[in-house]
Amino acid sequence: MTIAHEEAVIDAAAVDAIFAEARTANSFAGEVTDEQAQAIYELTKFGPTAFNSQPLRVTYVRSDEARAKLVDSLMKGNQAKTASAPLVAILSYDTAWHEQWDTFLPGYNAPKAMYDADAEVTAATGNNNAHLQAGYFILAVRSLGFAAGPMTGADFAAIDRDFFPAGDQKSFLVVNIGQPGPDAFGAAKPKFAYDDVVRTV
Repeated sequence: MTIAHEEAVIDAAAVDAIFAEARTANSFAGEVTDEQAQAIYELTKFGPTAFNSQPLRVTYVRSDEARAKLVDSLMKGNQAKTASAPLVAILSYDTAWHEQWDTFLPGYNAPKAMYDADAEVTAATGNNNAHLQAGYFILAVRSLGFAAGPMTGADFAAIDRDFFPAGDQKSFLVVNIGQPGPDAFGAAKPKFAYDDVVRTV
């Protein structure tokens, strides 16, 4: 039992499933229902973002036609596992996320003017907070008993052309989802120790 298990307010099995024993899967089996796909988002949305902005957008790829387009945009090493995964998600951010200010932060819209005036800041904030939400998304997948296979090995410009031609979303991550298949996990990779990366000032 680690100090993380001892200090956690969730039980040891949950700590293992979400963090300590969870691994990126490279093969998948089973199925992911529409209800389970919805539950993944319903957990993801509760993670904090700047101004409660929630810029992440999730595109679940289920049809054969859409899956083929996506696979063609992936690096060769990612194609087979994505073609066979029970469910695949494209994670992107809404390029006009700030236009929904009154929805996600009603009653306090003063900061919106900063984003209206600076497209670069708007894009950076949307990108950064959607990446933050992507972490919550992966943990949500694990909390429902599935394995996640997040991938950045893709031509995201091509994905944007195929899936978001209006330019209203920018993709940045593809996530395979399902039960781990045969030989889904290779050897465990080393993680940095606390003393290697943490300091107190």
